Amino acid sequence: MRMLKWMCGVTRMDKVRNEYIRGSLIVAPVTEKLKENRLSWYGHVKRRDETQVTKRVMSLHVDGWKGRERPKKSWMDCLRSDKEGKGVSDSVTSARTEWKNKTCCADPK
Repeated sequence: MRMLKWMCGVTRMDKVRNEYIRGSLIVAPVTEKLKENRLSWYGHVKRRDETQVTKRVMSLHVDGWKGRERPKKSWMDCLRSDKEGKGVSDSVTSARTEWKNKTCCADPK
C-alpha cells in the first residue's frame, strides 16, 4: 500500500483512504492476489513427480495435541475455500494453461 500511496503522491498526513487509492489506480485487491498465488503454487506442486518432497509433504496429515480454542486454519483449508471460490477442481491442475486461466486474477480495467 505504501508504494501505491507513493505513486499517487499521497502522504499519511493527507488522510486518504486505501480504498480510494486502490480504486483510482485500478489494482486488484490484495486478498485476490493472495488467493491467486496460493492456487498457483498448489498447481505447481500437484504437477510435480511423486518422488518430490513437496508433493509428499502435501499428503502428510499430522495430528497433534488440540487445545480448547477453535482449531487453527490450515493451508489446505485455505486452498479448499479458494478452489471453491474460483470453481476449480484438482483434475484441472494437469492442464497448466487451463489452470492458470481459471485461477488468474488480473487487475480490473
